[in-house]
Amino acid sequence: MKLKLSSAAALALFASAVHAQSSVTLYGTIDTGLLYQSTSASTFLPKAPNTGSVFALKDGGIYASNWGLKGTEDIGGGYKVNFKLQGVFNSTNGKFGLSDTPGVTAMFNQYAAVGVSGPFGTVDAGRQIVPMIYAMADTDVRSAQYFGSILTAWLGINQAAGWPGTSTNAPIGALYDSNALVYQSPKFYGASLALEYAPGGVGGQIQGGTRESAVLKYSNYGLNLAAVYYNGHDTNPFPLTYPTAGAAPATGLNNNRFYYLGALYTIGGFSVSASYGLGRNPANTNHVDFEMLSGGLGYKFSSVFKVTSGFYYLKDRNNSANHSSEVALGAEYSLSKTTLTYAQVGYVDNRGTMNQTIIYGSPVAPGVSTTAVMVGIRHSF
Repeated sequence: MKLKLSSAAALALFASAVHAQSSVTLYGTIDTGLLYQSTSASTFLPKAPNTGSVFALKDGGIYASNWGLKGTEDIGGGYKVNFKLQGVFNSTNGKFGLSDTPGVTAMFNQYAAVGVSGPFGTVDAGRQIVPMIYAMADTDVRSAQYFGSILTAWLGINQAAGWPGTSTNAPIGALYDSNALVYQSPKFYGASLALEYAPGGVGGQIQGGTRESAVLKYSNYGLNLAAVYYNGHDTNPFPLTYPTAGAAPATGLNNNRFYYLGALYTIGGFSVSASYGLGRNPANTNHVDFEMLSGGLGYKFSSVFKVTSGFYYLKDRNNSANHSSEVALGAEYSLSKTTLTYAQVGYVDNRGTMNQTIIYGSPVAPGVSTTAVMVGIRHSF
């Protein structure tokens, strides 16, 4: 009897120990603010007219509102199995974020991935935010925010390259990739490497829809450095009629390439950043060939208050008349560990056919200058 009880107790303790080594977390963020923009447009299309000033409640002054589930299981020997499901939603109307397919939303449009981590690093498979975006955020004083940052500048060259804003399938680089395998190495004296490969899964076309990228980063002594290479096939924007049969046949063309070099240095509360990017369509460089330059300056007055600024310049290398300059200034004050308030202002001078936006999701007409102001609150749970 004692043996049976002891065995049962041992099994219970073992089960408890195994359970303690696994975890699942529900998390999210809500980010909402009031936006005033002096000019606007209804779409990102190249001939979209100026529809005048707009005053609205806007989601995502810092980053989009999101929610997700993540979990990990310790399988021993320093190895873990991990999963992550995450999607954005519009806090002003409750709608989910866009997917790869034009006009179609998805519950987990940012992450739907499972992987393994250990002494070798991490390997994840599924839909993910691509490594290049983290590299850009790490080398931008404004941290690739949704309002006036390296992210909105990069989106600006995508818009100039023909991205209609109806899906997450960009023509230059990528914010998210589906069906992706991503390896992240451990840090070695501050240096790390991320590699991505996404097979296209297109029958009869081995290169159809494939993407690959490499990111080399260094972070030590207050200095962040990043180098990015991204390459894709069949990743130009799908026609608005997609997925109608025959609307977007896979050609295997190498039509999406992006290079990026960036640096950020922080000392005594001061931060300064600079970067250079080049986006092109290798199969048609006469149509898509853009440069991106940035510079930023920030100061952290205390643990709860900081001010950041940035300058972002875009140029069409095929037509010097098409260029765009943007400046942005923002202040953030943390009310607690999970809540912050912010105020931001930006100005963009678009020339020719350029239509760089100040804040993601608020189009402006090509060749039209715009001023935007936004105040908001962001809470994480």
